[in-house]
Amino acid sequence: MKAVVQRVARAGARPGGEIGRGLLVLLGVAHGDDANAAVRLAGKVARLRVFPNDEGKFDRSLVDVGGAALVVSQFTLIADTAKGNRPSFAGAARPEVAEPLYARFCDELCRIGVQVETGVFGAAMQVELVNDGPVTIVLDT
Repeated sequence: MKAVVQRVARAGARPGGEIGRGLLVLLGVAHGDDANAAVRLAGKVARLRVFPNDEGKFDRSLVDVGGAALVVSQFTLIADTAKGNRPSFAGAARPEVAEPLYARFCDELCRIGVQVETGVFGAAMQVELVNDGPVTIVLDT
């Protein structure tokens, strides 16, 4: 499982939801990922200290600042470009496996206390964001 996490002033997905201050999470699910990976990664995202304290240092998490998360499924994060210029998505989990793990990730963020909005799983979406920083972190399980 892989997540690209961007700190945002606001973000939205059409179709889907929108948030104010928080994190846009692009989430890719790979073959072999399981519910434990979703729970671990959600915990990392919720507790990732990328928000500034009063001195401007990264010391606060999404939970600490009461921010929201917009979680967008993105199988293209699992792309393999080792052979040529056309990406292979063979390593991405099939939708019937990926969607429940995507939902588990979102449920775990909610359980931790994060307000969660989502895109629509499997849909072509327009994602807009106002990057804050910019701050972009890649997380793997």
